[in-house]
Amino acid sequence: MTLKRILAFLRRRDVIKTIIVTLISLIIWWMPTSVFGIEGLTILQHRVIAIFVFAALMWITETVPAWVTSVLIIVTMLLTVSNSGITPLVNYIPKEELVSYKAIMYTFADQTVMLFLGGFVLAIVASKYGVDVTLARALLKPFGTRSNTVLLGFIMVTAFFSMFVSNTATAAMMLTFLTPVLKMLPPDGGGRISLALAIPIGCNIGGIATPIGTPPNGIALGYLNDVEGLNLGITFGQWFAVMFPLMLLIVVIAWFILKTMYPFKAKQIKLEIKGGARNNWRTNLIYITFAVTIALWMLEKVVGMNSYVVALIPVGVFCATGIFSTDDLKEIEWSVLWMVAGGFALGVGMDKTGLARTLVEAIPFNEWPVIAVIIGSGILCWALSTFISNSAATALMVPILAAVGKGMGPLLDETGGIGTLLIGIALSASFAMALPVSTPPNAIAYSTGLITSSQMARTGLIVGIISLVLGYSLLFVLGNMGYFA
Repeated sequence: MTLKRILAFLRRRDVIKTIIVTLISLIIWWMPTSVFGIEGLTILQHRVIAIFVFAALMWITETVPAWVTSVLIIVTMLLTVSNSGITPLVNYIPKEELVSYKAIMYTFADQTVMLFLGGFVLAIVASKYGVDVTLARALLKPFGTRSNTVLLGFIMVTAFFSMFVSNTATAAMMLTFLTPVLKMLPPDGGGRISLALAIPIGCNIGGIATPIGTPPNGIALGYLNDVEGLNLGITFGQWFAVMFPLMLLIVVIAWFILKTMYPFKAKQIKLEIKGGARNNWRTNLIYITFAVTIALWMLEKVVGMNSYVVALIPVGVFCATGIFSTDDLKEIEWSVLWMVAGGFALGVGMDKTGLARTLVEAIPFNEWPVIAVIIGSGILCWALSTFISNSAATALMVPILAAVGKGMGPLLDETGGIGTLLIGIALSASFAMALPVSTPPNAIAYSTGLITSSQMARTGLIVGIISLVLGYSLLFVLGNMGYFA
């Protein structure tokens, strides 16, 4: 079968899946409201359920890119449940029940979306002017030439970059540095496997350390810090203070697992990283802006500027000075921003239509053990994120669990409240790294041909399970201290 026929077959299969998903969603849309058996379910709430099912099935089947599904969610909600929807669909519904179209549209420019936008601009500028290469060389230099310490260096530096740069970009950059190193290693040794796996593991784990490290963090914080919702006011510094040490601990454990499972034959490795930043006013300004931005993020409560506002400072500086140009706009990962916006739109629909409250009242969460809700939801998100985008899994689960957390109220207090519940979801999504399809860094590493899917699965499961145990243990300790309350 030719490549052209294979692609045609795959496209045809995706079309069939999309038709099936659409039909299922339409059946749910048109079925009588009484079928759900939920007392007090309104027409608008019924529609949001259908849209949620559509989103879940589209994200799981991945027949179209995740961001396309998010855009469809927002457009569909604007047309069918907003106060500016299609007249025949909304004119018989009381205006006070309809969702404000502005609230739905605002998800495109949510404060969390702006936080990620600032992070993307920082990353693009660093790559454009070679600042990332200079930093990588400087950070790897202290690890010397011994094979095991070079492995530790790669996983730690990868994790460091993933704190501020997208996981995908970090994986691509680090594998570029890794290529000449791999050529020096014996082809029959385990060192190649260790180094190749260090990149995706470092990317996946490193992202948990900062709110901008990975979209699941931002999605969870978006709900926790929503001034019209939970309004917990969790700062960049608060998050970093506890998640950075957790990240370091997991990285060291992952390093030990890798060097034990796939030991090196060569005892020495010489690193050669070419290129870097030129010494001029632009790079000096980039370094200064980086330092100031990170400092303001860490001192959020001291300076009185929240992290969302701070994230736009580098955008303003780099645009005004020409460091960030019109062409650079194309490099922004708009797909991630729109993906996050779609998740927030689902939350708006569930909240503003009252569906979240109705579901919580219909399901007796108050009768369930608190630990079962917290741990069970984390394991479910971890399992789901193994097969679909971690952003999509988080976007599906957080709106529901935010409503569940509100409904459980004081029952969650002993474990840290709703913060433990939602942050646990974000961590669980990042810890899912068992398959090549689990995350883009996994796919990039697998594409090198240096590792098999079974090697990735075995290592990813071990690291993922250990990370889950450590992550939830930390959250419960912090919960008892009232850290995120």
